[in-house]
This record gives sequence, structure tokens and C-alpha cells, in this order.
Amino acid sequence: MNPAPKRARATGRVTLSDVAQAAGVSPITVSRALRGERAVDPELVARALAAARKLGYVPDPAARALASQRSAHVAVLIPMLSNALFVDLLEAVQRTLRRAGYLALIGITHYDASEEEQLLREQLVHRPAGLLVTGLDRNEATRTLIEQGGMPCVHLMETSREPGVHCVGLSQADAAAAMTRHLLDRGRRRIAFAAAQLDPRTLQRLEGWRRELSAAGLHDARLEWLNPAPSSMALGGRMFEQIMAHTPAVDAIFFCNDDLAQGALLAAARARIAVPERVAIAGFNDLMGSDLVIPPLTTVRTPRAEIGEAAATMLLKLMRGEPVPQPSIDLGYTVVVREST
Repeated sequence: MNPAPKRARATGRVTLSDVAQAAGVSPITVSRALRGERAVDPELVARALAAARKLGYVPDPAARALASQRSAHVAVLIPMLSNALFVDLLEAVQRTLRRAGYLALIGITHYDASEEEQLLREQLVHRPAGLLVTGLDRNEATRTLIEQGGMPCVHLMETSREPGVHCVGLSQADAAAAMTRHLLDRGRRRIAFAAAQLDPRTLQRLEGWRRELSAAGLHDARLEWLNPAPSSMALGGRMFEQIMAHTPAVDAIFFCNDDLAQGALLAAARARIAVPERVAIAGFNDLMGSDLVIPPLTTVRTPRAEIGEAAATMLLKLMRGEPVPQPSIDLGYTVVVREST
């Protein structure tokens, strides 16, 4: 029977050595077991975890970072949590990282380049083992921090063929062009584009819409409805009312996000405007509830969970020094046709 471990005198905290002594294993075995490494004998893992639970052991991230020059944290910077698409992505990221013994240290940038820079500076103090950032567009100071931070970085939601850039996402412009083609194929000719937030990915969707309508000889800049306010159902309803009041000849509206389109469908129902007979309505991202609204919303399905898992997996390889034969992964999109078009 192992003797009861003595706690560290200075802090009273249970140490890694205490857990190892109680479990009858080495400290390195305890460390590997707590990180979830699969190479450790399952019986030793069970003993280490049981001892850690019994003693109430909590790893000291500062000590780990000091010893290894890196922590067990991965910094993850996303624009918003109010948008369900980033929730889906984050859940996949955290699930993938936790299986490998890493924790996600999340920062919300609110689509603000200066806030992103400050968050990254704060996170670098914790010596993250790796970094996941949303998109490719950021200020020069943040780019420099990433380049000089010494940790691997993977970009989310967009793709690039620039050498040295690791990314997992989709072509936002191509996805928007595909939705525009669908509306054209349904006989629509006065297709408005309604967008909020106006972040880089939204503007890429705008370019896809412009490209497809220009190729058809139907682009009209007066059908661009761009609002920098945060995307929401309420804003979508207001934008729908404005578009129908000012451009009554419009026969389709392509909203840059599903929450806007869902709000537009509610506004159309209140105004007794028939969808899709009078005007077709389409969205982007296939968010929760888009298949339940009346009529069900035609939209672009984006693989957010798959992007999160693939990006976290790529980052794990980079952190382990393993080869990444495909640094840019395009997971594509699907045009989901429902009754609103």
C-alpha cells in the first residue's frame, strides 16, 4: 500500500509527484495519462486517473508551459458566438483537441481587427501550443504576431493557395455563385443581394452573386442591400420590408445568412406576400430552423463541424511535427433546395 503523499509545502497543492506516488507509477506516466495519450498502458492510465480524482489533482498550466516552452492550450479566435455556425465549429474543434489532451482557449473578436490583435497578444502570454483563427483577413500587426509567435496556425472557413498557409474551409464566392445560378435557373431575373455584418466572407459571397449575374447580363448595383449592423432575424425582416417597398420589381432575394432570411420569411407572412410565388427567398449556412420555417428555406449548407474537426486535426499534426501533405483543404458546400424558391 502506497503511503499517503505529502502536499507541496509552499502552496498546499497536490503535485504530479503526489499523484504518481499514490498510483505507484512514474510522474511521466501520470502526465501522459492526463493528456490522453493512447500509448500508455490502459491499466496504468486507470490507476493514474483514479489517484488524480481521489487527491483532487489539478494540473498547473504555468508549470507545464515553463517546462515545455508550450502549454496544453490551443488559442482559438472566432468572430461571434451569437451565430450558430461558429458554435457548430467550436464544438468540433474542442472535441477533437480534447481527445488529444489539449484545451481550447477561446477569444471572441467581434469582427474587430484591433480586438483580434489584443486578444492574440493576451493569449500569447499563455504560450499556446497552436492557433486557430477565422479567415485570412487581418491587420499587419496580427499577421506579425502569428508569424513570430513560433506556434503553428491553421485558418478556418476560407481557403488559400499561398505558400506556407494552412487552412480548412470553402470558397464563399463559389457557393454564393451556385445559389445565384439556382435562382436564375428558376426563372428569376431581378435578384437582390441582402447582407449584414459585411465581414470578409460576406463580401466574398457578394462577389459570387455579382459574378454570376454579370455573366448573365443581369447585374444591377441598385439591388445590393448592404447593412453593416450585426446579422439577425429582426434585421432580416426590416431589410425585406425595405427591399419590397423600394424595388417592387424584385423577384428573388438572396440573403447572406439564414437568420436574415428567416426574418424575411416572417415579414413576408405578416405582409401576406407569397413566397416563392411573388418573391423567392434564399439564405446561406443552413442554420438551425431553416428547414422548419414556412415555407422551408432554400440555402447553402456549409460543413462547419467538418471544418472544425479537419482544422483541429491538421493543427495537431503541425504541433507534433508530422507532415501535412495538403495544407489547404476545401470541404465544399451544398445548395439545399427547399420550398422558398
